Formats: sequence, C-alpha cells, structure tokens
Amino acid sequence: MLRKRSIGAIAALAVAGLALTACSPGASGASAEAQQPKAASLTLYTSEPQEKIDELIAAFTEQYPDISVEVFRAGTGDLTARIAAEEKAGDIGADLLLAADAPTFEDYAERDLLLKYESPEAKSIRQDLVDPEGFYVGTRLLPTVIAINTNTITDAPTSWNDLTDPAYAGKIAMPNPDVSGAAAYNAAVWLDEPKLGRSWLEGLAANKPLIAESNGPVSQAVADGSRPVGVVVDSLVRDLAAAGSPIEAVYPEEGVPFVSQPVGIFADTEEPEAAKLLVDFLISKQGQEIAVTQSYLPIREDVQSPEGAPKISDITLLNPDLKKIRASQAAALETFNGLFQ
Repeated sequence: MLRKRSIGAIAALAVAGLALTACSPGASGASAEAQQPKAASLTLYTSEPQEKIDELIAAFTEQYPDISVEVFRAGTGDLTARIAAEEKAGDIGADLLLAADAPTFEDYAERDLLLKYESPEAKSIRQDLVDPEGFYVGTRLLPTVIAINTNTITDAPTSWNDLTDPAYAGKIAMPNPDVSGAAAYNAAVWLDEPKLGRSWLEGLAANKPLIAESNGPVSQAVADGSRPVGVVVDSLVRDLAAAGSPIEAVYPEEGVPFVSQPVGIFADTEEPEAAKLLVDFLISKQGQEIAVTQSYLPIREDVQSPEGAPKISDITLLNPDLKKIRASQAAALETFNGLFQ
C-alpha cells in the first residue's frame, strides 16, 4: 500500500522544511540569533527507560532552553494502545514518538499520522535506519542477544539453536511481545529466518522460559541468577555488567534481530519546528555520544561503540524485509502466545 499525501500538503511541508533549513544550526551563513527557536512546549511518548530519556532531554533543553519537553513513558505496547485510543478520539496527545520498532512507524505513516521531515543529520547515520519517505528515523541500534549469568553458566550457548537444548529447561527468561515492541518484532523475524522458524520457536517453548513483562526484568533475572539465561537487548546487559553484575552478552552465530528505536513527529503537532530540532538532536553526534554513554550502539560512523561492546561491523545483523515482517507480525504474535502460554 502506498502512502498517500495531497499535493497541497506536500507543498506546505516543503515550504516549512525550507524555512527550517534556513534557520537550523547547520545552515551556512545563519546567525546565532536566527538559530534560536521560539519558545515551545513538546510532549514526547517514549519507551526509553526513564533515567535515560531524562538525560537526553536535559541535554536538549540545555541547548534549547526555550523548548520544554514533557515525557510520557510506557512500554511500546501500552504506547500504541494509548495512541490508538487518542486517534479514535481525534486528538493524539503527543508531538513525537520515540519507541522500539519501525513497523509501528510504517503503519502510522500509511495512516497519515506522521509528519514528513528529512533531518539534515540523517545523511550522517546508517541509511538503512532512515525511512526513504522521510516519516521516521532510527536513533540507535538495539540488538537482541543471549545473556548469561557467568557465575552459573560456564559453557555459554553460541547460537539461538543452543537454547532448545533440554539442559536449558527452566533456566531461560525472555520479554513479553505483547508489551515489548522489540520482542514483538523479534518474534516475526525469528519465524521468518530460515535457520530458525517455527520449529526453533517450538523447541524454545518446550524449555518453558519465563515470559517477563519487558526486557528490564529479563536482564535482572539473569543478573540475579534466578533465570541464568536470557533473551534480551544488549544495552541492558552492558548496564548491569558495568554495575558489577555477573552477566555477559553472547551474539548468536545465526545473527541477531535488532530494532532502531525510531523517532517520528505526529502530523497534528502544533510545534513542528521545535519537534524537528529534537529529532535533529537525537541523531546528532552529541545525541549519539550520549546514547553510547547509556550503553547503546550508535548509528553514526563518527561515534564509537561503548567500551567493551563489539563494533557494529563485527555483528551479524538479521535485516529482513520490513514490509514482510510488518505484514506477518500479528500472526507471529498469535503463534508466540499459542506456544508460550
């Protein structure tokens, strides 16, 4: 299905984009006075951990003190449910969404819920994370890996298929795809992957993993040893390891699914120029350097991976056709829930 935009709407957006380019911080010849945005108040919906989004917003408002940002934080599943209810009522309560999975943004773009904006910073990031039509852009790489408790697991699994070994029965934890956007995306990717597919998922289900509400409780279960093996995003593993927990990430040999925590601007925002500045900031070098201090893998080549993390070029990333995954995700969730309940 092609996204439809009226000629008038496209023209209006083009004019707005030209106006922003003329006064953006990167525009040549722009004076410091011209670069300062007008006072504005933004509302951001996000699935980011509270302390991490607070740090990012503090840095943004230090650069743009006249722009205030109110944050509403929840899991991706809860956010999409909230947005659906607000869409039905005719008033989405946020200016921007920063959440886990690109398929959600694809759906919103098709329903004309997102504002087209091609950030000048986007040319400096991985192009596979940029929506070709300009409705959203990834902000970091979040691979899902196998986490192990190093006090308990001495012979670490090296592949996803290892997790179907009966030796891991009762020892695995993984997030609930009804709550976690990354987990929902992963379910579709695993089912689509020829080396894995339904037979692998059935073998994993036979080991009776604990289905925790989100990635956070999974990483904690691995760290405390109650479930010494976890399926979880790698940034949380690095966070806990840095804090002294006996936890380590394994990047399975078949490759790892990943989400890019996209950001997009809602079409009915009353503060489009301020919202665009926040998008710029998140994918700017400064924004990515903050992301790295928060244990995330960066999306810019001029920003290095966190200490102890592999280079992105050394990770095998599962990068399936996004439209196919989006079309199959509802069925994948049904399959997952049928096997793991």
